[in-house]
Amino acid sequence: MHTQWLAMVPNPPSRLFASRKVNFGHALLRLLQLLAFFLLIEVMPASAKEHPVPLDKNVDSAKCLECHEDKTKGKVVHSAIATGCLTCHEVRVNKDVTRIKLITSTPQALCLSCHADKDASTLKGTVHPPAVRDCIKCHDPHTSDNKNQLLRAESGDKGQNLCLDCHTKGLNVPEKGSRHAALDMGCDTCHTTHKTGQVGKAEFDYHLTKTAPALCIDCHDVKDAALQKAHHDQPFATADCTTCHDPHQSAAPKLMRQFLHPPFAEKSCDMCHAPAKDGKVVLTQTDVKSLCVTCHSDQAEKIDKAKVPHPGAAGDCTDCHNPHASRQPGLPKTNAVDICLGCHTDQAEQAKKHVLHQPAFKQGCATCHEPHGSENDHLLRAKNINGLCLECHGAESQPKKLEAEHVLTIFNGSVKLPEDYFAKNKVVVLPLKFGRGHPVEGHPVSDVVDPTDITKTRAQINCLSCHQPHSSAQADLLIKDQANNMMFCSTCHKDLTRR
Repeated sequence: MHTQWLAMVPNPPSRLFASRKVNFGHALLRLLQLLAFFLLIEVMPASAKEHPVPLDKNVDSAKCLECHEDKTKGKVVHSAIATGCLTCHEVRVNKDVTRIKLITSTPQALCLSCHADKDASTLKGTVHPPAVRDCIKCHDPHTSDNKNQLLRAESGDKGQNLCLDCHTKGLNVPEKGSRHAALDMGCDTCHTTHKTGQVGKAEFDYHLTKTAPALCIDCHDVKDAALQKAHHDQPFATADCTTCHDPHQSAAPKLMRQFLHPPFAEKSCDMCHAPAKDGKVVLTQTDVKSLCVTCHSDQAEKIDKAKVPHPGAAGDCTDCHNPHASRQPGLPKTNAVDICLGCHTDQAEQAKKHVLHQPAFKQGCATCHEPHGSENDHLLRAKNINGLCLECHGAESQPKKLEAEHVLTIFNGSVKLPEDYFAKNKVVVLPLKFGRGHPVEGHPVSDVVDPTDITKTRAQINCLSCHQPHSSAQADLLIKDQANNMMFCSTCHKDLTRR
């Protein structure tokens, strides 16, 4: 058999070195290819398991079950067993050796040959990964004590709940915290494992059976007197419950989000709300912004006097902020980055690049930009670009930013970063003082006119002369491919290409 395969090899050993012109490296590559080829031959039958006793290739399923009786003992037995073991398995007999293998190349292909409606590989949107790659990661192909032949149940704590092997939310509830009862009822109370659809919609991103509040009121009766009292008789039946409540677990009672608006936390609803009318919310002021500035006058003044105003800040505050609760400080409605990218779609496209600036796409745009208004172009927190970058990339400044509350402060404390921010994110550090020495000794990083400036305003060279501030297709956020140093340097040093 091996000689037959050998005949198919482009350069077998007998001819590998026949030509004196063959490069040694090329010859070595061919040898490695040949070795890999024979390894493949050895591995190919690995999917077929040798059976301890000889069998006829058309063996009756009853014969199989004489030994494999355990495959039918569960509460839920795969219907394919009733049709016969040869529905899924193939018996191969070679002389005295019997091997058992699947009739398809992979378990996934076998499952989908019957369950084609569960094939998510061609569907667009958010797909549950195991549904694409490996059915038996969640299901027993023969029998189980759980519905849908799951390996373990979809309810209970870790060790019992199959879903919690990957999804850890709801596991470690603090002593004074709260845990959603639906976790004990089973994850499939709210989620479905194979559903997919348009990316960006909560129903599909989280594989929900319904979107809130329709999903929530399946269990929570909106007419319940205690529930109405807890919401101060405000109309909540049409609101998204997850804006205030975590659907899994919380460190606070009643599954409340971590960060609460003070009037909401103090249950002083009358500071913002008048009694509801015709089933609708009534504010104490004519519009949302007028209501917000009664307390947040400092932000109102900043917005009005900003040399560079943020158009979004001039509108409804609740376009960006949740007035009750949030997962993050500052009460953003959703992920702080996603809020910005909702309007700045050009940056959303840039986010698809290979290399992302971590402050921009992980910590949040407000790390570098003032979200309400600024005295500087592009709403930057610093007038000088180098000064902005060196808030994080200045070696002399980093130790001074660590505070007792385990945060790192930049921009005079107006922005806080996690304590381990610089440890988790590789940060190139430069001397705090602008000078020379980056990226090579003697190279200027300031105080030199930027040769690439097309405005002819004699703008100085700065970090953005070489680096992208948000994302790049190149390493180190470079503006151009660095593989060819000459080409990169010639962006400024035009004379290099004339020599």
